[in-house]
Amino acid sequence: MAVISSMLEQHAEEASFLMLLRDQAVHAPHYDLADLGQLDERLAAHLDGLRLAPPSALQVLQAQLDNQALGEMFASVLLAFETRDKPALTRLSEHARNALPTRRGYLMALGWLDWQQLAPWIEPLLGAADPLFRCFGLAACGMHRQDPGPALLAELSRDEPLVLARAARTAGELRRRDGLPLLAAQSQHQDPAVAFWANWACAQMGDERALEPLRGFAEHAGAWQYPALCVLLAWQPREHSIAWVKQLLQRPEHSRIGIQAIGLLGDPFSVPWLIQQMSDLPLARVAGEALSLITGVDLAQQALELQELPEFDAGPNDDPEDGNVLMDPDEHLPWPDPHRVAAWWQAHAGHLQEGVGHILGRVQSAGAFQQALLEGGQRQRIAAAYGLARWQPNAPLFPTSAPAWRQKALLAAG
Repeated sequence: MAVISSMLEQHAEEASFLMLLRDQAVHAPHYDLADLGQLDERLAAHLDGLRLAPPSALQVLQAQLDNQALGEMFASVLLAFETRDKPALTRLSEHARNALPTRRGYLMALGWLDWQQLAPWIEPLLGAADPLFRCFGLAACGMHRQDPGPALLAELSRDEPLVLARAARTAGELRRRDGLPLLAAQSQHQDPAVAFWANWACAQMGDERALEPLRGFAEHAGAWQYPALCVLLAWQPREHSIAWVKQLLQRPEHSRIGIQAIGLLGDPFSVPWLIQQMSDLPLARVAGEALSLITGVDLAQQALELQELPEFDAGPNDDPEDGNVLMDPDEHLPWPDPHRVAAWWQAHAGHLQEGVGHILGRVQSAGAFQQALLEGGQRQRIAAAYGLARWQPNAPLFPTSAPAWRQKALLAAG
């Protein structure tokens, strides 16, 4: 028994760690779909180890739950749903209610489960008296791109911010146009999460009134900045986007997001300017990323990186007196060598047409965005999903955070 317990503890520790790694990887520029697939296979192997003795595994996992235990919550919820362990689910739900950060682990488990395993639980979740359960039910439907039916409109008609924000997000993921009037009514909600997801959803269903609020979200750093930017540039008239980006770049604090916007616009005309920004250390890597998003060039593969890394630290350090606690968002991007990149561009500039949007070296189109979903890094794939949504306005938003095998099946199905 001691051997089994030790084995379960090892599987629990590895599964929890890999889920935390995966939670970062789905938004990381240095992971592509193949990398995500390898990570998912490693995670699945440790989950299989826990499935050898689910009751004991649940005990091991729940003993490790604390206020920050996202990975342990993920694995616990997964096993509890798979074994239909209602008492365990009750305990886990209560923990998620009191330890807000662990709710993300609960949601990640709902997204990982096969829909066939989850489907019997959806109606009870959506019909629950507890708002948290209804939020979980809506989230599950959204992540699996399964329509929750009338429950979605019912939640959009209520004013419970937790559930309302998730209902708005799910409506946008599914492109539920019958919810547009209700979403528009919530677009100025006092709760910022509700306001963001309502405008995010409206914009993706063609409501131009949502574009102005999204510009505000795109101009402020945070978790909503990049999705706001992607939706805005996918749906905003191109000439308006160009004018807005020019205004952004007039303010130094908006330089980074302005460079990302240029990459999303995809016009090769901007490449010489991007190369100039590569001499500015705080902006060099994101400028290289924008170049790659437009042209498709792999800076590392083409030996266009600096040979010696510069002394630059944008993230937190060990100094307790330093107030900088934010992680460097460009940590995993290559450092471009401006001179080598300029020489490369001189040789390749004629291959791309100026004045036209590109993604990974192809003129933006449904096919180009689909190809980017196959071969791009995760940040590029997120942009491609939003671009494809513009070309396929009635299709659900492609789920770039879903398990890799599910994404591959969707891409294979066309």
